[in-house]
Amino acid sequence: MDTKQLRAAERRLRAFLTDLVKHMGRAERQHWAGMYIRGLLLDGERKSIEPLAARLPGADVQALRQFVNQSPWDWEPVQEALALTVVDHLLPEAVYLIDETSFPKQGTHSVGVARQYCGALGKVANCQVAVSIHLGTETTSVPLTWVLYLPEPWLDDAARRQEVGIPPVATYQTKGGLALAGLDRLRSWGLSIRPVLADSEYGNSWEFREALHTRSFPYCVQAEGTTVAWPEPPRPSAPLPAAGRGRPRTRPRRAELPTPQPLHAVARALPATAWHAVTWRPGTKGPLRSRFACFPVWCAHRWQRGGPLTAREETCLVEWPPDTPAPTKYWLADLRGERLGLARLVRLAKGRWRIEQDYRELKGDLGLDHFEGRSYTGWYHHVTLVSLAYAFLTLERCRVKKNLAVDFAPDPAPTPTDAPGAR
Repeated sequence: MDTKQLRAAERRLRAFLTDLVKHMGRAERQHWAGMYIRGLLLDGERKSIEPLAARLPGADVQALRQFVNQSPWDWEPVQEALALTVVDHLLPEAVYLIDETSFPKQGTHSVGVARQYCGALGKVANCQVAVSIHLGTETTSVPLTWVLYLPEPWLDDAARRQEVGIPPVATYQTKGGLALAGLDRLRSWGLSIRPVLADSEYGNSWEFREALHTRSFPYCVQAEGTTVAWPEPPRPSAPLPAAGRGRPRTRPRRAELPTPQPLHAVARALPATAWHAVTWRPGTKGPLRSRFACFPVWCAHRWQRGGPLTAREETCLVEWPPDTPAPTKYWLADLRGERLGLARLVRLAKGRWRIEQDYRELKGDLGLDHFEGRSYTGWYHHVTLVSLAYAFLTLERCRVKKNLAVDFAPDPAPTPTDAPGAR
């Protein structure tokens, strides 16, 4: 936004922030939160604290640094209040989108930085990685909560933990575990269960899908075509004999079950009549359209790793564009008994594109990856404040769109302090 646009939206911004920044406590924190968010919203190539402050009348670099990096306000109540606000305004609520994003770094002192796969660069590099959960609707999405991934060397080094302020309660969790903890946090805030969408980083994991199932979350997640499954419920070919003395065996041997097949093989074996063309949404170059099929599967990867035969039915959705020699994408879905037609299932599966758009705009427009602090607290403060700015921008866009089921209150009455940076 330029200065003129921000000034025009000032009353709505102040009304939007009032019930959110109050969770930060002291009045000066609320003031600097407003200043920081206004700086994020204003146009500018760099959104770290010094250039951000240079664009704001009355801004103080040292005060902003102290507010973001050292001030002891708890970000979780702010994220909770934002989540409830977003859910109340964006209708109809649709899905939870799970993904991760990376922040390339030059040094080694920023909290959580390590040599790991960096999606922003497309290779292994020095970076931080964060998992986020977004609320997605048919038209937009907004981040609700963030978790920074902490590699084990950071958690095993007491000196490094103390230097960046990692709290004692922080323990190692996989990215899938962080995503599940984020969903638990949303439920603890009173948000409803909604379908979960995620890429194959999460969908390939039986443990992740089983945890969603246990928590009663419907899901539609990407998986690799090499995932093995049975196209029919797996049953031993004969009753299991006793293994010598003692109790009868409860786990069939491989030879006693049909051989599970990779999803790509099951898809290729489908008759031509199983494939249908589906258009799922408009694109910049015309309607997005491809060929799809869906069928039930019982995944075998847990049993193959020595676990019990407790396969449950999931729906496999496969995309096979007519101009490619092989299927290109696979999803596994468990919609808790709801049976979707093929077109609705495709639209659900394809809904994850919105989170990639969020990341581009959060970084390109609001400086999500411009934070130069090193501390654990500072990182969480920054991503929370960026989320507030992004939510406000999203609601501003919704105001001017037609045919959106969004009930906006009238603009607040003007006050003498309606100016960017006013206290």
